[in-house]
Amino acid sequence: MSAQDPACQLLARQQDNYDALWVVGPPIDSWLVDRSAGVVSGDHDVLIEWATKGKQVRTPFDIATDDALGNGQDKDIVLFWPKAHQLGIWWLKWLCEQLPSGTPFDIVGAHLGGIKRVPQMLEELGLPWDKRDNARRCTLFASHTVALNSASGSSDTAWQTFETPGLTLVSHPGVFGHGKVDEGTLLMLESLESSLPKKPLKVLDMGCGDGIISAWLAQRGHLVTAVDVSAFAVEACKRTLTANGLEGRVLRSDVFSALEGEQFDWIVSNPPFHKERDISYGPSQRLISKAPEHLKTGGRLVIVANGFLPYPDHLQRAFQDFHILADNRRFKVYTAKQLSR
Repeated sequence: MSAQDPACQLLARQQDNYDALWVVGPPIDSWLVDRSAGVVSGDHDVLIEWATKGKQVRTPFDIATDDALGNGQDKDIVLFWPKAHQLGIWWLKWLCEQLPSGTPFDIVGAHLGGIKRVPQMLEELGLPWDKRDNARRCTLFASHTVALNSASGSSDTAWQTFETPGLTLVSHPGVFGHGKVDEGTLLMLESLESSLPKKPLKVLDMGCGDGIISAWLAQRGHLVTAVDVSAFAVEACKRTLTANGLEGRVLRSDVFSALEGEQFDWIVSNPPFHKERDISYGPSQRLISKAPEHLKTGGRLVIVANGFLPYPDHLQRAFQDFHILADNRRFKVYTAKQLSR
């Protein structure tokens, strides 16, 4: 089996140099899954892919209690450079904190994804670098961990706390809406203020991001379950709830994968339609098509979306009817009711 992802194709040219390959933040590529011993990722789909093949899997938030990387000396570690550069810097700091100073690791990524800027970022953190290979419009760099100085700051400084009316939000690079409040989400919350029943409801926040919807619902006395495909978002949502003295259940889940058999009074979502740089309607379509199975009779689905997205057709097929709660020309808030089972 040969690698399909360009960065993995570049890595394959060096495969004889890797004996116990651990990959950090990788894409899904069958060659890479088969070739590696384990993965550290915040992406649920990636973790499932590696686990299915019997590989070791960790999120970066598991390591403190289960030291998968050990001392790093018996492993070949490769970081795949992410789209969000601030997330990449966080990974670099995280590696330096997790591994002894002097532990070697490689960094690979596409030119389109900004890998050419990595040497500058490494130098700013005091990390050495060497260019190992270049092909497929990708570059592979070698580096090693160092003891970070106080000027560099710890990985924990990437967490950003900011205020929105009535709530404190905690976010992380790579999490949707990092450092700001999304306009569509605000429009949806404004529309829910008058339409959401006052009695406590069992509510699902699908694609919770930094937890603004979950915290807003919990603040109003509703019983909240929040899910997201990203471990970073799950951690951000937990921190947001804690920062506001609120409670809720927060799970990592690919749409409804962690909620088999569960039903809710309401499902509320600002669903994603991007996967890295690509537009992807898959998760949103699954959310809409499977929502009736996870709603009690009389339950509601409420979603907000850019006005140009083709959600009305999906809502019509899944629910036979829907209504528009709000429309500011850029975003629309849709609601659909589960009439019977």
